[in-house]
Amino acid sequence: MKRQDIYVLAGLIALFLPFFLSETIYSFYTSFNKEHGLITAFIKFALLATFGEALGLRIREGIWNRKDFGLLPRAVVWGFLGITIKVAFVIFASGTPHFLEYIGVKDAGKIMSGNLNAYKILVAFSISLTMNLIYAPVMMTLHKLTDIHIVRYKGKLSCLLKKITFAENFKQINWDVQWHFIYKKTIPLFWIPAHTITFLLPAETQVLFAALLGIALGTILAFASLKK
Repeated sequence: MKRQDIYVLAGLIALFLPFFLSETIYSFYTSFNKEHGLITAFIKFALLATFGEALGLRIREGIWNRKDFGLLPRAVVWGFLGITIKVAFVIFASGTPHFLEYIGVKDAGKIMSGNLNAYKILVAFSISLTMNLIYAPVMMTLHKLTDIHIVRYKGKLSCLLKKITFAENFKQINWDVQWHFIYKKTIPLFWIPAHTITFLLPAETQVLFAALLGIALGTILAFASLKK
């Protein structure tokens, strides 16, 4: 274990330990999360999803950060993506049960507030399926476009003030990887099952769990990169 690994581990412990040791801190987090869901979504993804990317870099190259990696710009981008993810959760968690009722599944909305059973799992799977087929590809493409933008400006924080050249960035995407791996493999094999579990959780913990999944995905992508 390198010295940087020890620093990172200590930072993680310092970040999460207070929530387990102090009931006051945990109560504040719970109430703030309930009242300001979009703000906490920004914070959760800025911290955890960015950590997932840094972990991927550690696995690929043996370092947690480098000058041109753009850790801070990535965190800001992930924060705003986290807001869109929270919005998507609300829309699809509400809309999909209504659609299921429209096509004949009785009380699909009420099922999600009941005890765990096969029907609740089916509705959670349906929410995850629709969200990941409709919203996820758009979000993943936008994330890739912002990655290219950050790399173009060598990870400088000032890149956030620069205009994103979407048409040019689209041409730089490796669509073979984006389609055959990101879309065709991670969505059905990782995101749909993972978010099925997400939607079975209480609403106040769903975004946190989704942000934690970003760490897992960063690890998966890093190992896939090494394999290639």
